[in-house]
Amino acid sequence: MIEYEKHLYMIVFPINALVASQLSPVEFAAHYTIGSAKHFRGKVIFVEIDGKFRDPYFEIDNYLSETVAHPDGSPKKTKFISSYAVLEHVDLKMLKHLYLVTANGKVLEIASKPYTAINEPGYVRIYQEITPLSNLVASTLDQRTFGKYITSKTKSKGAPKICFTQYEFNVAEFMEKNKNREMMYSPIPENNPTRLYEYLTELKTNPNKKTKTISLNTTLFEASYALIRHGFWFASGDNLLFYPMPARVELENKYYDWWKFVH
Repeated sequence: MIEYEKHLYMIVFPINALVASQLSPVEFAAHYTIGSAKHFRGKVIFVEIDGKFRDPYFEIDNYLSETVAHPDGSPKKTKFISSYAVLEHVDLKMLKHLYLVTANGKVLEIASKPYTAINEPGYVRIYQEITPLSNLVASTLDQRTFGKYITSKTKSKGAPKICFTQYEFNVAEFMEKNKNREMMYSPIPENNPTRLYEYLTELKTNPNKKTKTISLNTTLFEASYALIRHGFWFASGDNLLFYPMPARVELENKYYDWWKFVH
């Protein structure tokens, strides 16, 4: 019988689940997007978890013991360990590489790096919360402060841990193009441009307002990976783990086999 390496994967989009698998990350991505009718068809985002990770919330050893090859020698593709409150119980130090998967199973692997950017204060940013929340949020808080605010400063709008990204969005250009227009346009799909315009105006004119929820529904189903600015963050209080998107020129050259399918 072939011995396969066992992996722990945390899916962060379109669901949040902890899964054991005998597939490599690339094989897992293909299986989850195009290889099984039971699974999701569309973009998928997941991260590999260090195999040494354990938490009392999960019965990891029990499910790993059941993650064995089939009688015909083929690997066990997925064994779900948990599909509820997963990120909240995962130590961010145990997160390895992040994988962005296109609808046709192409994979971009991203390693985490220290987030060293110095951010302009008061600049309005558009954040898409990925899990466990799914809100589209406009905020004058930078990424560090936003992550800390959501995970430790607010209970009404927050969660103990969060994964989020920032969209490429020029607020000044959006406001100018839509000024006095009856039919407004937003480059971000699945949101109301008129409401977005009103909320951005409020943030720009009210210094006491730090965040404004644009939508309770995620836009990631329709949004292209090309909209991602900077990368992805996992936050828990003062702890921030950052996965940077490669630069556009690098995507177009080094990762073109993935990039050509993101639009």
